[in-house]
Amino acid sequence: MITVVGTGTGAPVAEDVLAGAALVVGGRRHLDSVRVPEGAGRIVLGPLAPALDTVAEYVGKELPVVVLASGDPGFFGIVRALAERFGTGLLDVRPGVSSVATAFARIGLPWDDAVVVSAHGRDLRTAVNVCRARPKVAVLTGPGAGPAELGGALPGDRVLVVASALGDPERERVERVTAAEAASRDWGTAVSVVLCLDEARALGAVRTVAGVPQAPDRWALDEDGFAHRDSMITKFEVRALALARLGPRLGDLVWDVGAGSGSVAVECARLGAAVVAVEKAADGVERIRANADAHGVDVDVVHGSAPSALAGLADPDAVFVGGGGRELPAVVTACARRARRTVVVAMAALDRVPAARAALTSAGFTCDGVLLQSSRLAPLPGDVTRLAATNPVFLLWGDRTPASSEGVAQ
Repeated sequence: MITVVGTGTGAPVAEDVLAGAALVVGGRRHLDSVRVPEGAGRIVLGPLAPALDTVAEYVGKELPVVVLASGDPGFFGIVRALAERFGTGLLDVRPGVSSVATAFARIGLPWDDAVVVSAHGRDLRTAVNVCRARPKVAVLTGPGAGPAELGGALPGDRVLVVASALGDPERERVERVTAAEAASRDWGTAVSVVLCLDEARALGAVRTVAGVPQAPDRWALDEDGFAHRDSMITKFEVRALALARLGPRLGDLVWDVGAGSGSVAVECARLGAAVVAVEKAADGVERIRANADAHGVDVDVVHGSAPSALAGLADPDAVFVGGGGRELPAVVTACARRARRTVVVAMAALDRVPAARAALTSAGFTCDGVLLQSSRLAPLPGDVTRLAATNPVFLLWGDRTPASSEGVAQ
């Protein structure tokens, strides 16, 4: 039997758990905090594979093993690796309080509606995008993915709660800082969890499904769900297919370039993605912000003209390009060079299609598209109905091929 004990957030390890153990495995601070039985083997966790090989030797001889871990070892912890290697039947898991639960408890904030993401040994960009999209996020940190790196990539309205050495009566620290303050400090290596909060929205409505962002009940919303000027808005039929091709999801970053009313940006944010909307008209910028507020989502709005306005932005997973002016080929080219997965382009003018298609294919994307023509039901006097045609729109989409994605950060 492998006994896995959660510790490190205030709960001591019972002596009877360690009694009779032939091998005790854990981090150095965990091992230093307990009395390892005389004659028992001791492994300080570093690289996981050699430690698991040693555990396998003891298991093969039917000798008891105790593994010490932080907090709840089944929550982004070592239980997964042990279960994959030895099966769940050999595990006796005794969880402690997770570092996430402890961190939220320290600041008196409920966390049933929080999203938890691990940046330990993983690409930080996913954690950053989740923090940009959601008002309450807990990030499990790691080397190169700590408070400084997180704060340097987040907007200025986010507050970070940096919780280090949780459960240690002498070393524990819980500090509330701005994103800029977090970016400017050296936090060392003791940080266990960072809470990223949009404090204006952190105390939202009570949720019924813990930790899972609620999916919108509808998408491809009617145009009257957005403020717009002179019907200058991506129609819901076009938006429905554009969203299907963009595939916005939690952890993604999406650009809406030439955003207009921001209807695509808002819909992508409602589906969980972090979103940047780029718009050159000042009144359009205000409309996008108003539409985002009306739908309760966070959209970062950049006032400027593409492609120059794209220079300082983080690389996106997917891009929607609207508008279709003379600068369209240059904009599509700039977006295709930066997009990790997909670019979708909407155009009303037939003349723009060949150049947009060439821009996508020359950037290494496979390209496809359709001409969307729809007729909506419209009432006529006499309680009868006619079909009212909407303006046709060309929709192109390009997907990055595996060969051309080599060298792109994952």
